[in-house]
Amino acid sequence: MEGTPEIDPKLLEILVCPLTKAPLRYDRAAQELISEEAGLAYPIRDGIPIMLVEEARALRDDEIATKRLPSP
Repeated sequence: MEGTPEIDPKLLEILVCPLTKAPLRYDRAAQELISEEAGLAYPIRDGIPIMLVEEARALRDDEIATKRLPSP
């Protein structure tokens, strides 16, 4: 995405959901880190993941089903 800071791939490898400690999936288009287990989407602002449960957005049921596609 043009103009959107990229996340360091090594950082993505070590980040986990602060609530469940489960791996996260990077949604580049939405600029979010998705925790399927917790049903939460953590925002990425200016290339920085905001790993606070209070800042996370709850996923809708239809999002969980449609967002299970592998990341590129």
